[in-house]
Amino acid sequence: MFTVFFLTLAGVVIAIAIGTFWYSMATPMGRLHMKYLGFDKLSPEEQKQKIEEAKPAMPKVYAGQMLLSLLESFAVVIIITMSMQNGVPFLVALGFVVFNWLCFMVPVNGSQILWGNVERGIAWKKFFSDIMANLVTLLAIAGVAGLFA
Repeated sequence: MFTVFFLTLAGVVIAIAIGTFWYSMATPMGRLHMKYLGFDKLSPEEQKQKIEEAKPAMPKVYAGQMLLSLLESFAVVIIITMSMQNGVPFLVALGFVVFNWLCFMVPVNGSQILWGNVERGIAWKKFFSDIMANLVTLLAIAGVAGLFA
């Protein structure tokens, strides 16, 4: 049980690291995300003002994201460790994770894009950026869990 707890916390750190990099302005995905948020239409002064306005809420936002990452990580760790402890090869267990991504995360992200306030010109790019961020995160957590299962 300690292993599951440790791996779940490690998965949260992995998810935060990947998300921070993925959506940073240093990446095309981060610039796309800022466009999605409307930052491309703001002057530098307006961007700074928006950032300053958002700062007080950031601890709550990050705490919420950490909780969501904890749930995501726990699910992946349970799938990988329980599968491998019951004789399922790692690649098959990884297939279970990918199947969950394909059947749950992809449709949820797709619905968010379809019914959200996304510019139609960037909708497909945003969809693929988000689902690939999810997949990379899940695979990284699964890889670490597979090392210790």
